[in-house]
Amino acid sequence: MTNAASARSQSGDSSDFAFWKDHSQISLSPVAAPSVLGLYGFAAATFMVSANLAGWYGNPVATPLILFPFAMAIGGIAQFLAGMWSYRARDAVATAAHGSWGAFWIAYGVYHIFIAVGLLPGPSTSTTAAVAFGYWFIVLAAITWATAFAAMAENLAVSAVLLTLAAGATVLAIGLITQAGAVETAGAVILIASACLAWYTATAMMLQATYGRVILPMGKPDKQSNVPGEIPQQRIQYESGEPGVKVGQ
Repeated sequence: MTNAASARSQSGDSSDFAFWKDHSQISLSPVAAPSVLGLYGFAAATFMVSANLAGWYGNPVATPLILFPFAMAIGGIAQFLAGMWSYRARDAVATAAHGSWGAFWIAYGVYHIFIAVGLLPGPSTSTTAAVAFGYWFIVLAAITWATAFAAMAENLAVSAVLLTLAAGATVLAIGLITQAGAVETAGAVILIASACLAWYTATAMMLQATYGRVILPMGKPDKQSNVPGEIPQQRIQYESGEPGVKVGQ
């Protein structure tokens, strides 16, 4: 380690990157981008449930009892696993976002199991339940606003997903707590927009992984990574003393 540091200090700035590239060693096994699964899981669960909340189909009492098993599986279990795999990719934003919202969808499923068996009232039939459910979205919104601003440094597409998600969660919380139906509907529509953006971003990540080049731009900091047909840059983390390691997705 001392020899490598000495050699690096002796080399000029222009040869710094070349030196570490020639002496790189992969110290972490590569993993597929966990957010592909996480964003698809979030998009599927959020679109189905929010469309029902917005009044696009079904009714607010019986329909959630049909939706929750799938929402719990794909939005909860699948997305939560993606959040845990994001630890392996060392993506702090994805870990926080997928972990938090995956846990929410699992809790959503458990809550609706209790509703189905008559042990707890649903938010559509009980003011007390609606207000308490609204507080779920207060804490989720606080976490999501933070992740949205953090994502701006890495990926504008992911940031757009999180910004609309944070806004939707905020508006939905206000609607549930104040029992304002129009506000609740507005929050649900914003969440649908977030689900659509999540689908786009997951698709862009998947296509880039399979074709090995940019297909759909995601607003990354370097221009080359946003030009369709170009090969995205793979930054080597030599600044952190970890040559050969790529952090994030």
